Amino acid sequence: MKNVIYLIIGTFFGIVMYKSEAASWFRIYEMFNFQSIHMYGLMGSALAVGIVLVQYIKSKKIKDITGNQITIADKEKSIARYLIGGILFGLGWALAGACPGPMFVLTGAGYFPILIVILGAVLGTWFYGLLKNKLPH
Repeated sequence: MKNVIYLIIGTFFGIVMYKSEAASWFRIYEMFNFQSIHMYGLMGSALAVGIVLVQYIKSKKIKDITGNQITIADKEKSIARYLIGGILFGLGWALAGACPGPMFVLTGAGYFPILIVILGAVLGTWFYGLLKNKLPH
């Protein structure tokens, strides 16, 4: 039953991403060229909702569906790691024309060349897993 719920939520997320044009390479291109506020408004509103929900979870000590309290770890603040990670993520996003969520939305919409990008993302994640103990964190 849980898998059906996840499938419904994922399908709803995919429809919202597709209908809001968050999976559109043209909208992403506009964003990186500072020609439109569409994607910045979309991400900004998602960020605002996320901040409110995280603060709510922290203040109310919300539990997950199995009854365990949700804990949000406070991480060490380091500008260099966020800059390097953000630059790498942004470059990949700009080159592929999609970030991880919309990659799967595009597959579901029938844009099958995105499978090459998904393969690259999986290989990159696997490669990071091999090297993560040797990298500075």
